Amino acid sequence: MVLPNAKTDWPARLCLEPPMRTVSPTQRGAAATECSAHDNCAGCRNTAASRQAETFPCRAAIRSGRSKTCWRTRVAAASFPPMTNLSQPVVILTHESDLDGLLSGLLLQKLAFKLFGVIPKMVSSHADEWQRRQLPIGPVWVADLGFDPKMDKPNWVVIDHHINRARPEVARLIHDPAKSAARLCYELCCSAGLGSPALERLVHLNDVSDLFLVGDPDFVLACDYANLVKSYQFWTVHDLIEGNPEKLLDHPLLEVMAVKRKVEDPIGLAWSKNHLVRISDEVGYADIRLGNSNMIAYQMLEERTAAYPVLASVCRGVNGAIIASFRSRNGKALQIAERFKGGGHANAAAAVLPRSIQKIPDALEYLKKILNPVAQEETTNDPMARLLDKLEDAGAGSPR
Repeated sequence: MVLPNAKTDWPARLCLEPPMRTVSPTQRGAAATECSAHDNCAGCRNTAASRQAETFPCRAAIRSGRSKTCWRTRVAAASFPPMTNLSQPVVILTHESDLDGLLSGLLLQKLAFKLFGVIPKMVSSHADEWQRRQLPIGPVWVADLGFDPKMDKPNWVVIDHHINRARPEVARLIHDPAKSAARLCYELCCSAGLGSPALERLVHLNDVSDLFLVGDPDFVLACDYANLVKSYQFWTVHDLIEGNPEKLLDHPLLEVMAVKRKVEDPIGLAWSKNHLVRISDEVGYADIRLGNSNMIAYQMLEERTAAYPVLASVCRGVNGAIIASFRSRNGKALQIAERFKGGGHANAAAAVLPRSIQKIPDALEYLKKILNPVAQEETTNDPMARLLDKLEDAGAGSPR
């Protein structure tokens, strides 16, 4: 068999596994009935909001009769949307530099190989970059990149969990803000008989880190998994595990992440506490130079280190672009990111700053300018300067 992508030309290494259990039509119907009967149920996560787009019923445990709970059961036997109308993808487009994006892309490759016998090329991108790429006309599966009207094309499948303003007309949107993108992809895999205990464990850890479930017992370990992808980069990790997501479980590099967490995070936290910069009344800039930026920002917000409800940090992305990240505990991070044409989650969002901004000090000035419009109007009355500002803002976007 000739596969289309040399980088992932190893179907034997994907370890495609048989279904964990066969479910009778009666049991499958019972699971669907249970899910639809519990609106806004914390157990099944079958919220009214999630049903605005095509979403999955919960993963009901069907072992001996109906389950009392639907949340996080480790069985592949559940009610999922039918696998009909899925076109063979030419490309799988997923989120760059992110565990959720990496795992989503690998799971969708497994699914495509199971359904069509080929492994599509996987392309990774930040949310603003994919629009500038030359993508094929044929069907594309998209994961963890939000839903943009430009994705609304025939035979496109978009799997996402971010807060989306647009709604599809011809594309197929599988969306649930209460789940990670990898969880949604894994549920599709389970419906094709590709569930396994190893994948379930990985997806659970991804859920905890991506949704920032602080109360989960695996929270610290899950953050190590997420930090591994951020530290070593998307494609490096992809190649180290040879495109096989199961090889990421208990990877030796997690020992390095644990040491970095124990040594770097306390030093980075102490530094950041002493180097807070006011951006606006709502936003403070945390100069996070060392350690896990997500954990450090969370600790600063939890300890109320500063009076700012939103903490911003700035870093340089793989492609050289300056990325501003925003963290909060009151849901305001997304509101701030949207002012920079970014996006993400209520308490964890980000935006790519204009390409003209190449230095961190310039990024801070840009943040202040956007978040303090009254002061900016008082100091900028030059029409040409305002025109240049608009042209500069046109290059902004969201990596999430």
